Amino acid sequence: MAKYNHLKGIPELPDSPNIKKKRPKSVAVVDEDNCTGCQACVPFCPVDCIESVPKEKYGIPIPPVQIRFDECIGCVVCARVCTKMTWDAIRMIDTDTFEDLYGMKIN
Repeated sequence: MAKYNHLKGIPELPDSPNIKKKRPKSVAVVDEDNCTGCQACVPFCPVDCIESVPKEKYGIPIPPVQIRFDECIGCVVCARVCTKMTWDAIRMIDTDTFEDLYGMKIN
């Protein structure tokens, strides 16, 4: 088990997906230029709100992932997984800042 110490900060997967109960303090945002499209974050999302960008958008074999912001609960798990296991392409942004930057309302 010692060889997996680098994964220590990654929580266990829930038995069933959760749903958003309140407006999150922060939301996950993917830096598509930094994302390798490895999808390591996808199975760790407790609400299953991470998906691949449609291949047609970039025309590349392995597209980056994207977050469905209206479903994100701000749990930080995907950002931690990305930082620990892959490329550090997911950042958490304060919800108010996100709404100002992207002109979207998060419930």
